[in-house]
Amino acid sequence: MPILSFRRFAVPLILLLAVLWATLAGAQNGSGPGNGLLAEQQQVVGQLGARIDALEKKIGANSQDDANLVEIRTGLEELSRQLLASGVAFRPRLAEINARLEQLGPAPAEGQPPEPEAVASERKSLVADKAEINVLLGNAESMSIRVTGLINNIAEIRRELFQSLLTKRYDVGYELLGEVVGAAYSEMATFYRTVSSWLRFVVQFKLQSVLAATFFALVAAVVLLVGGRRLFGDLFDADPLVEEPSYLSRLSVAFWSTLVPTAAVSVFLATTYLLYQYFGVLRPDIATIMASLFSVIGIVFFVHRLGDAVLSPKLPNWRLIDVDTGAARLLHWLVFATALFTGVDAFLSQVYQVLSSPLALTVGESLISTVLTGLLVIFIGMVRPASGDDGRPRRWHPLLRFTLFLLGGATIIAALLGYIGLARFMSAQIVITGAVLATMYLGFLSSRAMSDEGAFANTKMGQRLGEVFKLDETTLDQLGLVVSIAVNILVLIIGLPLILFLWGFQPGDITAWIYRFATEIKIGSFSFSLTGILTGIIVFVLGYFVTRWFQGWLDGSVMARGKLDAGVRNSIRTAVGYAGVALAALIGVSAAGIDLSNLALVAGALSLGIGFGLQNVVSNFVSGLILLAERPFKVGDWIVAGAVTGTVKKISVRATEIETFQRQTVILPNSELINAAVGNWTHKNKLGRIEVRVGVAYGSDPRKVHSLLLEIARNHPMALKNPEPAVAFVNFGESSLDFEVRVFLSDILNGVSVQNDIRFAIVDAFERERITIPYPHRELLVRAAASEQATEAWPTDDDRADADLMEKHRAAAAREAERAAPKRKGRVRKPDPH
Repeated sequence: MPILSFRRFAVPLILLLAVLWATLAGAQNGSGPGNGLLAEQQQVVGQLGARIDALEKKIGANSQDDANLVEIRTGLEELSRQLLASGVAFRPRLAEINARLEQLGPAPAEGQPPEPEAVASERKSLVADKAEINVLLGNAESMSIRVTGLINNIAEIRRELFQSLLTKRYDVGYELLGEVVGAAYSEMATFYRTVSSWLRFVVQFKLQSVLAATFFALVAAVVLLVGGRRLFGDLFDADPLVEEPSYLSRLSVAFWSTLVPTAAVSVFLATTYLLYQYFGVLRPDIATIMASLFSVIGIVFFVHRLGDAVLSPKLPNWRLIDVDTGAARLLHWLVFATALFTGVDAFLSQVYQVLSSPLALTVGESLISTVLTGLLVIFIGMVRPASGDDGRPRRWHPLLRFTLFLLGGATIIAALLGYIGLARFMSAQIVITGAVLATMYLGFLSSRAMSDEGAFANTKMGQRLGEVFKLDETTLDQLGLVVSIAVNILVLIIGLPLILFLWGFQPGDITAWIYRFATEIKIGSFSFSLTGILTGIIVFVLGYFVTRWFQGWLDGSVMARGKLDAGVRNSIRTAVGYAGVALAALIGVSAAGIDLSNLALVAGALSLGIGFGLQNVVSNFVSGLILLAERPFKVGDWIVAGAVTGTVKKISVRATEIETFQRQTVILPNSELINAAVGNWTHKNKLGRIEVRVGVAYGSDPRKVHSLLLEIARNHPMALKNPEPAVAFVNFGESSLDFEVRVFLSDILNGVSVQNDIRFAIVDAFERERITIPYPHRELLVRAAASEQATEAWPTDDDRADADLMEKHRAAAAREAERAAPKRKGRVRKPDPH
């Protein structure tokens, strides 16, 4: 039986050992987690290399398309970030390998005893893994360099494209006119057939989808428009009944009456286009034409609203610039015509591109449009906007007039010389960029006017907010500052991207800039990211509010039910608050991704500053921590610190707030409370003793007085029985027998009222028993004249008393001498008063 049992368990035991040996051998041969990571990253790097090859081929195929080049560059930048992430993934494994190799130590030199086979095999496997990882990292670095080169190549191609667009010259001779006339008729017919065939398709198959998409787009625009009117109210429309509106009101009306309707129209057009695309209504050619048409409609409407808001042809009181009504109407139509010609040129150029029209037609149409635009700009400069003091029309400011003539003339000259691309670019920037900059300028002016003291409170919006939320003028003024900052941010967010788009930048460019600006900013060797900083701030704010909530819950729900003393509760609440804020700050710094090792120099400088300039602050801080930990006094205690006596109201890490009995708040640095003697009447409990001193006249029965005082003390309701009251015969005074009543109270804070009660009782008892309370007496003696002859008045000074005494002694001596002397005949001589 024992042999059979051994055989029964021997086979499974041998199989288990074999499996364990195979596992260990596999681990030593590199089949562990590190090898799996290596295989995974090899696959990732291989895929990234294939994508780089594909994007490099696309660069050659799209070398004339700026938008596609931007998309390719965005893809390359994403690949660069993925390559960086692949390299970072090996850092833990490399650190592990290096640490293990350091533990194993170097291989034994020649002639030394060999190391165990397991150690040699493990070292060999680790070295092989490290070599493979280094090879893969080298490949990733090479790919990253290649990606950087491709991105630089795309930037160079785009620069050349823009340069060729502006510097390419076309022949604009008389032959062009014949080609334009011949091609215009056929291309218009082609355009008509294209649009009509699409309309028939829509009517037959997509009419419901078109109606539904248009309806939803219209609802979205109406919601925005109505919401804007309800939100901004009188800031939206000019009131013709107001004769003298303020400058802020005019600015606000001009800005919001331009922005909100333009936003509503843009929402309608964009939503319509997107829904048409979603329902499959648009063919590729019609989609391009419709996108161009909608863009032109939006821009022309925007310029029209802006001109109407600034010039206000129908309401002169709401006009922002000082021009006559006739000049305002003329300028409004000139600005509108300029935008219209520029928009028509852009739309027709897109149509000709879709229809693959002859180049001559595009050049001829652009030539006419740009020349007309330049002429309109010159006409705007020739307008006489206002009348002078003498009643004669006056021109624009010379600088503005020169600028308009220069821009219009340069556009016309560039077009006539054949630089059609440059002329189109200039005309578009004059109209669209000028309108955007004018709107931004209005927004900034409105924001600055709104930030003036009391300006926001005088607006309709401010008055409405004050009535609804019961806000005072100070709050409305602060709210005006907030609104001013919000308007500035809104103007920048909307205006800057529009200007960048107009100057040839693509959405991918702006996205890449924002990503670079938000992810990594380097200052020397120190780097940080705005997204990380924002994340750290959010984490800290959340931690702060969680700490405050936990403080309230701990104090109100836990410690209050435990009937803890108020001082203990305050110490615990304060300690929890500081600990929570410190923890939130550490987590916030960690979430922000800030490497604290880079701040070592700053920390050293701060340590030096703390050692010299901030030593008092640090001393108070440490003293505050000691006070919170040792608790020699707590909130609510009655303490005496030097000349300050009062109740502790708050203990912070820097200072302690004490309220005196005169309701004066005294802020004492914590270091003074630690380094000096502090008396605490309510340290462990509120038990305390009060004394009342009283004196009785000599001749009173001291035992009777003692008995009366003891009875008064014992009869007081607040006097403790144990320790019991006592009366002490303390002294023989100059004019009284002095007694002291000593009473112990359970709450020393009631000492003043108890002393008051005992004194009243003493007065009543002494009157009843006819016991006198003595007080010092002073007698005034008036001396009669020593002789009939009046003496001169002595000056009132410090020697008057001595002089009187000397005169009294002289007079007495003279009388004695007169009585002792023999009587003589004749006149008796009077004594000398001096």
